[in-house]
Amino acid sequence: MVKGSTQAATHTRVVIVGTGFAGLGMAIQLKKEGKTDFVVLEKAGDVGGTWRDNNYPGCACDVQSHLYSFSFEPNPNWTRMFAPQPEIWNYLRAVTDKHGLRPFIRFNSGLQKAVWDESAHLWRITTSDGAELTANVLISGMGGLSRAAYPKIKGLETFKGKSFHSQDWAHDYDLTGKRVAVIGTGASAIQFVPKVQKQAGRVDLYQRTPPWIMPKPDREISDSERKMFARFPATQRAFRSAIYWMLESRVAGFVINPRLMKLVEREARSHIRKQIKDPVLREKVTPDYTIGCKRVLISDDYYPALAQQNVDVITTGIQEVKAHSVVTTDGVEREVDAIIFGTGFITADPLPQGMIYGLNGLDIMDAWKNGAEAYKGTTVSGFPNMFMIVGPNVGLGHSSMVYMIESQIAYVSDALNTMQQNKLKSVDVKPQPQAAYNLALQKQLSTAIWGVGGCNSWYLDSKSGKNVALWPGFTWAFRRKLKKFDADAYVRRA
Repeated sequence: MVKGSTQAATHTRVVIVGTGFAGLGMAIQLKKEGKTDFVVLEKAGDVGGTWRDNNYPGCACDVQSHLYSFSFEPNPNWTRMFAPQPEIWNYLRAVTDKHGLRPFIRFNSGLQKAVWDESAHLWRITTSDGAELTANVLISGMGGLSRAAYPKIKGLETFKGKSFHSQDWAHDYDLTGKRVAVIGTGASAIQFVPKVQKQAGRVDLYQRTPPWIMPKPDREISDSERKMFARFPATQRAFRSAIYWMLESRVAGFVINPRLMKLVEREARSHIRKQIKDPVLREKVTPDYTIGCKRVLISDDYYPALAQQNVDVITTGIQEVKAHSVVTTDGVEREVDAIIFGTGFITADPLPQGMIYGLNGLDIMDAWKNGAEAYKGTTVSGFPNMFMIVGPNVGLGHSSMVYMIESQIAYVSDALNTMQQNKLKSVDVKPQPQAAYNLALQKQLSTAIWGVGGCNSWYLDSKSGKNVALWPGFTWAFRRKLKKFDADAYVRRA
């Protein structure tokens, strides 16, 4: 409700937040079931989530395109094995239009605040454009890679040059001949650094911890292959299935026997040797932890870019940023025209403080003071009728998130149908099943590569040390757990 208005808040049965794969997939499922009493909130002016926001040079998916797409919407026209960002964004827009979702989406209207009203058994929602809604059910499709992370560096606010995060790429800023400082060497940086290197006069790459990088088995998908997939859809399904099972085999090293990762590491070391001749640079970019402990990256052009004359990989910590320079802890000052942050996203705290309030006015971030957790990555005790798609411990280190998203959508859909059939006003997962689920989950994670690989990654909560991001196992096992809504695990109010 806009300030000063006396108009009552608009009511809808379901509010979905976000229009990435999660939000769109959920909306499509509701429509398929003939449910049209829902609204999708989108903070931006178009659909696409992370694939709309991340449009930096070189942005692409690191999961094969034929698997990184909805199972019910195969795209025979992917042009590469690993789709570039514009193709994925176009795919999501095309899916939105095909399923007639735009009338259900409120653009430029993000979720600002959601408060559970226990007496009325509904969510009271305020949006970023000042509107107010009430809803029986709140479904978050906000994802874990949506809030840019910036480093805490002294003097950053005093910098007079151009600075931006990879998620907010300044396409109108010409990097030609500029002295550029890149801070961070994660998944985004390894994609944009080779592009920046070709333009910039000089690139100072500030690396805290080097990532393990494997060769990227990318190639163009030929016209004849695309025609075959379009004409004989079964061939595309078979191709997708082959990719799926190939990726699932990686669980053997990540979870079942982390010692197997030493074999993978040999290939990664060979990749460094082949692409970098300088022994000093080689040593700088070789990690000191087991491969897989942090996100394994894929690239064929990152190492060659670092070996160019105009790039300097700096492993000394940053002491401060001045108006036109970056100063490292050894006292060396380097003048720069621009700073680009390749520092990733806030993943351990997936939601900002003050956004979602459950029973007794509890902020979800206070409920997560010992690290984010959920039941089956989807529901949180004390937050009735709220479902999270890509919630805590749903992330993957080995396969496609779209598969996990579809598994959660099936669970949420079954929950909504159970509520409808049994005339339930609310469902709230009990504390005990949530605690037991997460105890078992953390036990599995403690012996997986992310726990024993000798690194400190963004998968871990900085306060508790818990892995709050990843699912420790096969994706089909996750799907099996979420096949049916287990109402007995929930407090149900009719």
